Amino acid sequence: MAAERKTNRPSLLAVILPGFLVAATGVGAGDLATASFTGSQLGLAVLWAVVVGGLLKFVLTEGLARWQLVTGETLLEGVAHHFGRIAGVLFLPYLFLWSFFVGSALMSACGTTLHAMIPLFDEAANGKLFFGISSSLVGLFLVLAGGFKLFEKVMGVSIVIMFAIVVVTALMLWPGTTAVLSGLMIPSIPDAGGTGVTWTVALIGGVGGTLTMLCYGYWIREKGRTGTEAINLCRIDLAIGYSMTILFGIAMVIIGSTVEIEGRGARLLIILAERLEEPLGLTGRWLFLIGAFCAIFSSLLGVWQAVPYLFADIWGLFIRRTDSAVTGDITKSVPYRVYLFAIAFLPMLGLLMSFKEVQKLYAVIGSLFVPLLAVGLLILNGKRAWMKDFVNRPLTIVVLFATVGFFALMACMKYMG
Repeated sequence: MAAERKTNRPSLLAVILPGFLVAATGVGAGDLATASFTGSQLGLAVLWAVVVGGLLKFVLTEGLARWQLVTGETLLEGVAHHFGRIAGVLFLPYLFLWSFFVGSALMSACGTTLHAMIPLFDEAANGKLFFGISSSLVGLFLVLAGGFKLFEKVMGVSIVIMFAIVVVTALMLWPGTTAVLSGLMIPSIPDAGGTGVTWTVALIGGVGGTLTMLCYGYWIREKGRTGTEAINLCRIDLAIGYSMTILFGIAMVIIGSTVEIEGRGARLLIILAERLEEPLGLTGRWLFLIGAFCAIFSSLLGVWQAVPYLFADIWGLFIRRTDSAVTGDITKSVPYRVYLFAIAFLPMLGLLMSFKEVQKLYAVIGSLFVPLLAVGLLILNGKRAWMKDFVNRPLTIVVLFATVGFFALMACMKYMG
């Protein structure tokens, strides 16, 4: 009997993996570039902003998990039943825009990073195109061939590699314990030519992702977590996952603070790797590129696997207007498969396009998602008739209201900027 209990007991990795998945999926090329560039521009003074961003995303993700475990509904099902069809109709265009631009950005980042590692082409644009398309197809194959179990394994390996390499790189460039603790414990925002606030806001907003937080509910369902007894387990695994995200963000700021870099997007990471070759040598450059690629590809794989869940839910709840989302194995449903192929192929067009102005509009729309999620959680998790003894606590309410105010400010700054 004891042996049987030991066999059935889940491993530590199995317990904390959903939190790792949502954290790793939220760390994309833009977040890596933003953290490193912010560190280059503002130094270590804004390390506190990484902690704030991680804590905000923890509260939001815990809230949507709590809703699902108490009510038995995904957050989208709750929105459908309590806010009506109009909410899904408004959310669908955002999902399409987000999927296209994030998918294209991840392909571009994978392509650029792999071309820097394996320069098969004379023209960088051709390398980006070839490797970007290849990365998307590999991600599509992994999701189709292995399902959630293979996805877990590949993501687990990628997370360990990216975390270890980036943290070790930061330790090799360690600027001093006093300077790091000062940046963490004493909030300040350097002026940096009038851009200090903008970059600090971007750093807080970039930690932990945006739309990908919704995917956590589907991953805990895949792990069989149901009922209120799983709430504390989710809190533990999210705390560990977002702690890793915070450490990762701190490491990227430290790395960026050691060199002067210019540029934007995925190319910025390549410039950073080249600059790191001076203090760390060729080995340091290669290790950083490997860690960056693992971070970007794990984000791509997470988006490819999880975002189709959202479309399948929306299709069932808001288009077909059924009482519940897709039943059975949602990954075998037609809406899931259609969106998986769409997100793997359609954003390839972005590898050939210049969509600077559209990206600016998307950035404004994207920055609005987090406060909208916070508002939804304030309403849904605030009613005792729905949540019983698991309604929002006073501290959670304060954090959610602060999140609404903060990201509304971020959206205004992006729009006016």
